[in-house]
Amino acid sequence: MRLPPLVAAFALSLALLAASPPAGAQQLRRGKELSVQAQYELGLKYIKRGYYAKALETFNRIRNYHRDDPLAVKAELAVADVYYRKSEWDQARLAYEDFLRMHPRHPDADYVVYRIGLSLYRKAPRVAARDQTWTRQAVNTWAGFASRFPESEHQAEVDQRYQECRDRLARKELLVARFYQQRKAWPAVAGRADGLVRSYPDSQSALDGWAMLATASAHQGEAAMVEQALSRLSEKDPAQAERLKERLARVEPPAE
Repeated sequence: MRLPPLVAAFALSLALLAASPPAGAQQLRRGKELSVQAQYELGLKYIKRGYYAKALETFNRIRNYHRDDPLAVKAELAVADVYYRKSEWDQARLAYEDFLRMHPRHPDADYVVYRIGLSLYRKAPRVAARDQTWTRQAVNTWAGFASRFPESEHQAEVDQRYQECRDRLARKELLVARFYQQRKAWPAVAGRADGLVRSYPDSQSALDGWAMLATASAHQGEAAMVEQALSRLSEKDPAQAERLKERLARVEPPAE
């Protein structure tokens, strides 16, 4: 259906306005050099509008041609932020790590460490059965965050994500232990379960870890370890510990 002339003209004007870059970009194209502050603000506008390639170009121009200006450092950090906004997690992490290496005492160091961990967290698979290399690296990145940055505004989110990652790693260990349990490979079960309860004692999988450690120890004739594991399990879930104790009493010790 053909639109009335006035409506068509109005729609065309809106489309041109949405597609047109900020006024500062037009000045740069005409050869009118903007101040560093104006260029930096222009880069921020590009980010808001989703013009990520333009934003990278602007921030890189600042840090390459105005190295002595304080905004050059902010532009370096902005480059990492652009990669993060684009969901390019590897590029973002590397850019944040480069920034921290160059400016280890920067006032925004807590934000940079927070974002390095988030870049790893975003890349990591949520399913515990898959490779959790990136989850483990996120945990390593955020370890000790509270002591390093006690006044950081990102502390609450880091705590939440950190515990989530640790729970995922604990589930991974539990899945591997169950795999060995199905094959009655009791030394391997004990090793994985022991590693779980030692490394992730506050995780959601810790109780299952103690139960599996008790079971594996019973099948190996290690009575002292059975009692220790049942005792730790009883601290959190006495009923489960009692039921498990009754079942393990029927386990025949290994032949001498």
